Amino acid sequence: MDQRQRAARLLERVEAELNCLGLWQNHHPPAQDLASTEPFAMDTLDFHQWLQFIMLPRMWAILDSEHPLPQNIAVSPMATHVYRDELDHHDSLITLLREFDVLLSGTDPLADDV
Repeated sequence: MDQRQRAARLLERVEAELNCLGLWQNHHPPAQDLASTEPFAMDTLDFHQWLQFIMLPRMWAILDSEHPLPQNIAVSPMATHVYRDELDHHDSLITLLREFDVLLSGTDPLADDV
């Protein structure tokens, strides 16, 4: 399985995990919330909303259009920070995001934290 196929499988698993955690939303946030220029749109969205409405659609668009995948990505440290008080509950999501980071960047952004 090549990198693009592995990325697609991980994105599918992230979507499924968000759903399992009860974090998947059926309604979109307001357009102005999605237009945030802050990292992870942290001024307008919860982290899981950023994943669902910004990161996942962008990654799917890159895969669908066959554009090059990003080579420097580190989403798992933010997930670890956001869910620091509930790490056990969000462990599977963080693990999937970490695998995605490693797949695209070639390095583990959480290696120093382990």
